[in-house]
Amino acid sequence: QVQLVESGGGLVQPGGSLRLSCAASGRTFSDYAMGWFRQVPGKEREFVAAISWRGAPLLYADSVKGRFTISRDNAENTVYLQMNTLKPEDTAVYLCAGGMYSLASTRDHNYRYWGQGTQVTVSS
Repeated sequence: QVQLVESGGGLVQPGGSLRLSCAASGRTFSDYAMGWFRQVPGKEREFVAAISWRGAPLLYADSVKGRFTISRDNAENTVYLQMNTLKPEDTAVYLCAGGMYSLASTRDHNYRYWGQGTQVTVSS
């Protein structure tokens, strides 16, 4: 059984940083792309970033380019999202996703497995 467990969320002031982690188990993690999405109540799930099986290519939403960095450690079966210069509009539940294919995708239907999410709140 595949499991994705996110951690690292919390409350941070505007301009601050957080690092999210997603620990994966139950399949050969290194063979598949991984992604991060976010969701706000009442809105559709939004793509944030994705990383292909060998670490490239990377994909980012325009809203986070230059501020967020996705990375993965295949030896540790973990994917990370470093979030810098956070803004109030980044407030959301951040979800880790396990892809069906090796290349990164912005489309959520290309991800088969989902974590429960971790809350990120950016507020002063």
